[in-house]
Amino acid sequence: MKNTTTRKKKNPRILIVTPEITYLPHGMGNMYNKMSAKAGGLADVSASLVGALFRQNADVHVALPHYRKMFQVDTFNLDSESLRLYTRHLTSNRIHLAEDRIFYYRDSVYSSYERDSFMQAVAFQREVINNIIPAVKPDLIHCNDWMTGLIPAYARRLGIPCLFTVHNIHTQKYSMAALEDRGIDVASFWKHLYFERPPYNYEESRDSNRVDMLTSGIFAAHYINTVSPTFLKEIVEYRHDFVPDYINNEIAGKFYANCARGILNAPDEAERPETDEFLIENYNYETFETGKRINKLNFQRQLGLIEDPNAPILFWPSRLDPIQKGCQLLADILYKTVERYRHLNLQIAIVANGPYQNIFRDIVNFHGMYENVAVCNFAEKLSRIGFAASDFILMPSKFEPCGLPQMTSQFYGTLPIVMNTGGLHDTVTHLNAEANTGNGFVFDNYDSYGLSWAIDQAVKFYQQPRAVKNQLISRVMREARDRFNHDRTAGEYIKIYEDMLKKPLINNF
Repeated sequence: MKNTTTRKKKNPRILIVTPEITYLPHGMGNMYNKMSAKAGGLADVSASLVGALFRQNADVHVALPHYRKMFQVDTFNLDSESLRLYTRHLTSNRIHLAEDRIFYYRDSVYSSYERDSFMQAVAFQREVINNIIPAVKPDLIHCNDWMTGLIPAYARRLGIPCLFTVHNIHTQKYSMAALEDRGIDVASFWKHLYFERPPYNYEESRDSNRVDMLTSGIFAAHYINTVSPTFLKEIVEYRHDFVPDYINNEIAGKFYANCARGILNAPDEAERPETDEFLIENYNYETFETGKRINKLNFQRQLGLIEDPNAPILFWPSRLDPIQKGCQLLADILYKTVERYRHLNLQIAIVANGPYQNIFRDIVNFHGMYENVAVCNFAEKLSRIGFAASDFILMPSKFEPCGLPQMTSQFYGTLPIVMNTGGLHDTVTHLNAEANTGNGFVFDNYDSYGLSWAIDQAVKFYQQPRAVKNQLISRVMREARDRFNHDRTAGEYIKIYEDMLKKPLINNF
């Protein structure tokens, strides 16, 4: 049966479903400033979107797991009545918490154990489907990533338009039997899900034909977006072999039906040199030369590097993942790069975790480069100082759905060195000092020679006269502020909402 629904409502109700968020705007609940659960850029874009909608007096609602421990409230010793009053106090009629013990005592949003991930994802979606959507009665639902992948199918069954945002190409697969055993009535919307193989009927597929969570979200949603325009184009053009063909096909189908768009994320608003609480000296686009000098000396002292305010520092801000982030390219040229620019005291600071950390340590130990290369575990405070103290960041990623460090660095007057891919392509253009254009250094070939060439270009710029450098860095900082901000990102999502709500919705039941 076909049902055509036209939605004409002056102030439509929007439900944003997200497993993570950094903050909620003042006025959405008495404990709005306690609700922070972040693993990556999804938390920032969720917060910015909710905030922008709320400031515009939109009827915006948020569904997220009830991470009691991460919300910084001790509930261990509360009796049942006190706990009920606490929960009532915490929320408002705009904040809707998915309740399940799996969330209550967590220290982090995601788990490295597949069983835990399954329990979290299903508990969250069970509460959204069974309790939150019926209570909110939204006019539009916005879901984020694989942990919400069942909800677009349920929304399609109800005739509610749904946007699904693909932040990463990560998915998990579960049988309908496993989902139903955890309290989700998949039988009512199974025809809108995506399976490992085409289903013959519900009965034969229930136990043996697993549901793909991410692809179900893409398949069932009325509209999708990726977190950068170029990454969307790369998927549609089948450029990445790590993306399964069936995901490529579903995203391409949405794209050619004019139901897909790329929208850049924006960096955390706390990461600004004017207000960053972790910096030794705050600064802006007019005072950056002095501010960066003071932070550089402090950073060098903390890491045991040569204390030289004139030494160029290359900073590695991303996890040391050889599959995506290109850390092996730096390992190949680490010694030669330091030796080539030893007369400048060139330094490389790696503040990151990951499987390649020990390889970098071994290289430093073998060559005795302790005063020029530092390798240490990630710490938020040290990383923030690194952005302020350094002159360049290294992001030679093989692929990048969006990327945030290459944008964050520009706020701090630190120029990015990047591979020409995905969100890096959308946010960094090659610098031309003479014309005062560009904001970083871009190489096209994914190999150590390409990275070495880009580093050479960066060091060449570093040796330019102060007036030339300062004019360009100041411009980059100003442009980053205007270009990479949450209100602009939220505005792009609002345009999609408006487009979706204008169109008649055809549902097949």
